[in-house]
Amino acid sequence: MPDVIRLDEISTATAKYLKIELLGNEVSEPSKLLEIEALGCESDVSHNIELIDWYLSVPTDEDNNGKSDSIKEDDLADGYFDPRFFSLSKDGGLIFSTSVTGYKTSTNTNYVRSELREMLRRGNTSHSTQGVNKNNWVFSTAPQIDLNNAGGIDGELTAELAVNSVTTTGEDYQIGRVIIGQIHANDDEPVRLYYRKLPNNSNGAIYIAHEELGGDDTYYEIIGSRSNSADNPTNGIALNEKFSYSITVVGHALTVTITKADGSEFEQTVDMTQSGYDVGSQYMYFKAGVYNQNNSGDAHDYVQATFYQIDNSHSGYPY
Repeated sequence: MPDVIRLDEISTATAKYLKIELLGNEVSEPSKLLEIEALGCESDVSHNIELIDWYLSVPTDEDNNGKSDSIKEDDLADGYFDPRFFSLSKDGGLIFSTSVTGYKTSTNTNYVRSELREMLRRGNTSHSTQGVNKNNWVFSTAPQIDLNNAGGIDGELTAELAVNSVTTTGEDYQIGRVIIGQIHANDDEPVRLYYRKLPNNSNGAIYIAHEELGGDDTYYEIIGSRSNSADNPTNGIALNEKFSYSITVVGHALTVTITKADGSEFEQTVDMTQSGYDVGSQYMYFKAGVYNQNNSGDAHDYVQATFYQIDNSHSGYPY
C-alpha cells in the first residue's frame, strides 16, 4: 500500500503543541497520544524584516521553466513559507536553508540558494525588476540621469543572524563556505559577504569579495582566513552564534562591518574609485540569505542560517 499524506484543516486556535490520538483500524490497535509542534505558527517577524521589500529565490521549479522559483514581494509578505527552504524559527527568526543540489537562478550560476533579492518597488509591478528605475538603486557617483531615475542613492544593509550549518563534503575549496549578503549590479557583484567554517574548526571566518565592473575579484579577510587549510580563528564565529553585519556604500567607499555578540567590531573598507561602477546604467540591489558555494558535496549536504533582523535603507527611498 503506498504512503499517503492527508492534509486536514484545523480551526484557528492559540496553542503551542497539537496532540493527536491514532484510533487504529481493523489491523492496528489505537496508539498513544502523539504530541507534535505546529509548523509555521511561530512568532511574526514582520517587525524585524519587512518582506514587502524583497522577493525570494528558492531551488525549486514549480513553473517548469528550468530555473529556480521566485516568490514575489506580495506573496512573500502574505505569509509564504516552505519548511525545506524558508520558514520561521522557534525564537522568531527566518530560517534560510538549501542543499548542494537544486534549481539555479540562471544558466550563468553554478550554485543554489535560498536568498532574498531587494525590490524597492514593493509589489508595484509597473516598475520592472531590472534596470535603473524605482525598483533599484545606484551609487552616488553615477551620472545625474541615473540619480534622477533610481529608487534610491547609496545604501546600507544591516542584518542580525546566526549561521546554523555549512557543508562538510565536496571539493576542498568549496567545503564550509556560504554567502550571507551581497550587493549585486547588472552582471557583477560589488561585494559578496562570505562565512566559512572548516570541518575541523570550531569557529568560522568572515571575508568579502569585491568584483570590479567586468573585472576580477579581490578578496579581503575580515575575521580569520579563507584558506582551505585555515587554522581555527580564535576570534571567529561558531555555528549558531548570533552576530550582525552591515554593508554600507557612500560614494566610492564600500564598508563592511561585523559585530559579534560581545560588541567587538571588525571592519573592512574598499575604495571603489577605480572599480568602474560610476559609468551609466549600472543598477544595484542588496541580497541576503544563504547562497550555497558548494556544488560538489553530497546531495543532502546543506547550508542554513537564521536571520533575526534585516533592514535596507537608501537616500531618497522613503521606506
